[in-house]
Amino acid sequence: MAQAQGCSVFLVLFLVFSPGGAFYLSVLERCQSSLTDGHDAVLLDQVYFNKILEGQYNSTAGKVIGYTEKAEAVAIILNNNPEFITHEIWKTNLCKRNTPLAQKLLTPVEPYVQLRLEKAEYSQHQQMLICSAYDFYPKQIKVTWLRDGKEVTSDVTSTDELPNGNWLYQVHTYLEFTPKPGEKITCMVEHASLKEPSLYDWEPEPDSKWSKIVVGSTGLLLGLVFSIAGFIYYKTTSNGGGAYNRGCMSRRNPLGCRNVEKPHTHLSTTGNWS
Repeated sequence: MAQAQGCSVFLVLFLVFSPGGAFYLSVLERCQSSLTDGHDAVLLDQVYFNKILEGQYNSTAGKVIGYTEKAEAVAIILNNNPEFITHEIWKTNLCKRNTPLAQKLLTPVEPYVQLRLEKAEYSQHQQMLICSAYDFYPKQIKVTWLRDGKEVTSDVTSTDELPNGNWLYQVHTYLEFTPKPGEKITCMVEHASLKEPSLYDWEPEPDSKWSKIVVGSTGLLLGLVFSIAGFIYYKTTSNGGGAYNRGCMSRRNPLGCRNVEKPHTHLSTTGNWS
């Protein structure tokens, strides 16, 4: 309760002592630190009137400092208010304790980049490349299209950095184009998490029509080879054995010619059969 009262006193007194006709009063709290452990953290409570800094509490000085005549009067009242000073000391310690956690949360996260091709609709171009960067932090990112190493600015559209709801962001950029043989298209991503820009080259897939022609021609060639081989085999087997070989494989002799002895006759010198 004392902390809330101290903050309320800070605002109310500046409202009371503000010049007549005030239309813009704002309070900005900042926790500044250059070390990851937060030991050098400084708390600044600043009051602006019409975008002009009227006064501030600086934890290094341990008191409120006024920059105008009326703000100096407010500073004297606040510096003599124990509840207000106690509240500011509590916020300063909170700032120092939470700085290491904030440093971890603010560590840059490298984006995951995906490049894909789609058919361009309602466009003078045939195709559209989409370069998507996912799950990166901080929000600031730059995505650039390159064609043969030169930056492309026409026929390019991009979304804003879209929050995922978990401190991470995503962005999508589109390039409508008509493919040219041999050209190289690249999506270049620049981000605080990267030591140097990352380049993602688009590798075109083989033409589906050409692939079908190649597959069909290959099948036709294989069929022709097998047909010729079958014809040669048929001619070889049919000419080698003649009618006798065909007879050997008849139903009467299913075992083949090798197991059959040819019948023979013997004519004796006396003219009798033996």
